Amino acid sequence: MERREDGRDWAYRVDPYGFERPEDFDYASYEAFFSRYLVVLTRRAIKWSKLLKGKNSIQKSLKVKRYIRKGIPNEHRALIWMIVSGAQTNMEQNPGYYHRLLEGEKNDKLVEAIKTDMNRTFPDNVKFRKTADPCLQHTLYNVLVAYGHHNKAVGYCQGMNFIAGYLILITKNEEESFWLLDALIGRILPDYYSPAMLGLKTDQEVLGELVKMKVPAVAELMERHGVMWTLVVSRWFICLFIDILPVETVLRIWDCLFYEGSKIIFRVALTLIKQHQAFILEATNFPDICDKFKEITKGTFVTECHTFMQKIFTDPGSLSMATINKLRETCREKLLSQG
Repeated sequence: MERREDGRDWAYRVDPYGFERPEDFDYASYEAFFSRYLVVLTRRAIKWSKLLKGKNSIQKSLKVKRYIRKGIPNEHRALIWMIVSGAQTNMEQNPGYYHRLLEGEKNDKLVEAIKTDMNRTFPDNVKFRKTADPCLQHTLYNVLVAYGHHNKAVGYCQGMNFIAGYLILITKNEEESFWLLDALIGRILPDYYSPAMLGLKTDQEVLGELVKMKVPAVAELMERHGVMWTLVVSRWFICLFIDILPVETVLRIWDCLFYEGSKIIFRVALTLIKQHQAFILEATNFPDICDKFKEITKGTFVTECHTFMQKIFTDPGSLSMATINKLRETCREKLLSQG
């Protein structure tokens, strides 16, 4: 598709979520993908409407899990995330709690840290600009301040701003974004954002162990060149693939993350590594490896979100929560013994 220099140009340069497309954005291949994906979206929307039958509730089941893996239509996304993550129940059981947090006394240091990150959050998104009306920076600030006072052990940590920002773009609701953030940080991602970040460090090591089992040649390459996993994948975990993979793909990953939990992150990471094994193995030195890991998160493989999501459930093979928890235990002990 040619970039248009008339009045419609702006609409082409900004995606439906408010993100500006980069200068080198490949409009032609995106158009080709999206015209195919639109057929899938339409089909899924009809199936979801039949499943929900106009009700605002859903029971967890194998059918629902299957539907979620095939993608939640945007019009139902916030509702389904809220229900399957347990955020809806928590919100209903704590009426007025969110607003009390905002009205209560504030920790000045926490507020200052959040304010500092406001302009750094999605500078490429028109909805987060100070000039936007309404400007989502104010909503983001409220969600993060409330969360920091709700979960004092975590407070605020960089990365949370991007996650809260995505939640706001999807729910368009401050309080729902707060409870979804609580579901992610409090339950789904064990100890990722605490000051010591032990859960995050543990899971990076767990990925390393899984790669040893499933893509041993890559694990051997990393070891030979002394590349620590944290150098190449920490942002995958901290930002849950935001700014790493295309928006539509990230949302499809999150659909499953809210329903199936943190093992989805490992499935995505293993699929990216396994699919690009030959490319990664071309690396001959430390910086080369780091560059390859940046490259594997770009291109048609990750843009074609529907096919990509099918791959994450087949490519890595079986991956049980029991295996992950066992690996977490040994990796956590190893990290703690290293001090």
